[in-house]
Amino acid sequence: MLSSRHLIFMEVARLLSFTKASQTLFISQSAISKHVKSLEYFYKTGLFERHGNHISLTKTGQALYNKLLEASQLQESLHQEIQQINETFRPPTKLAIGASTTISLYVLPSVLSAYLRQYPNLQINVLNRNSDNIQNALLAHEIDVGIVEGLTQVNTLTYSPFMTDDVLAVCSGKSPLRGRALIVADLPTIPVALRENGSGTLAVIDDELDKRGISLASLPVLIRLGGTEALKNFVLADTCLAFLPKRAIIKELAAGELVEVPIRDLTLRRTFYFIQRKGTESNQLVNTFIQFTKRHYSNRE
Repeated sequence: MLSSRHLIFMEVARLLSFTKASQTLFISQSAISKHVKSLEYFYKTGLFERHGNHISLTKTGQALYNKLLEASQLQESLHQEIQQINETFRPPTKLAIGASTTISLYVLPSVLSAYLRQYPNLQINVLNRNSDNIQNALLAHEIDVGIVEGLTQVNTLTYSPFMTDDVLAVCSGKSPLRGRALIVADLPTIPVALRENGSGTLAVIDDELDKRGISLASLPVLIRLGGTEALKNFVLADTCLAFLPKRAIIKELAAGELVEVPIRDLTLRRTFYFIQRKGTESNQLVNTFIQFTKRHYSNRE
């Protein structure tokens, strides 16, 4: 078993912040500092270098962190093996999931509620970011598994399809765009609100428009917003065009607050993928979650 002080050190090393580690671990910053100092006394060397308001790992600290990551994976593997032998063994387990906005807000809540009823000893943390940031978090070992939109191949990651989703061009019910039917060639003349760079939704729009000879740079972009909800709330208050996931606006479409603006020669559909670091594909905890999520989503659809 990894000691509590080693686990605390790992969280500080992961976040490179005593303050953030205090918030995620729900213990005081002074207690965290005490545990880190205890480790530094044991190893007879510093583990962090202080740079004003920032810290970094020393050479020893980096070596310790790397080995503890390996030890953590071995411990998890051991727990899974023992659990297969003895079903009454239920160790407290943590699972860190990263998901792009649509998945975090509109798919995962019901999945996680059902999953935790079946696995009550599991502690789940969810990171809600755009697809690029989720991929980076996985590469940095900040999460165990990610769900992203689009297929940006990185040779150190594996990808498996999860679900597809439509993206609709919409406007508010008060917009003069209501009732119009557009073609792609109209888009450079219509004010539009878009997601931020790094968004998987934006990447799908960019790719499909590029196939039709239209660049994002040619669109009159009013604003770029981080997150689906921010974009949805903006277009509700404005008269511009926006591209939003269908499952994020079902209620607004039904109430007439948002209206689809059909673009005859443009269909936007994206695929979401589970992503894992290569070499961790046999992680039973992650694989159980992936299979459960696929079944749960399939049954709801």
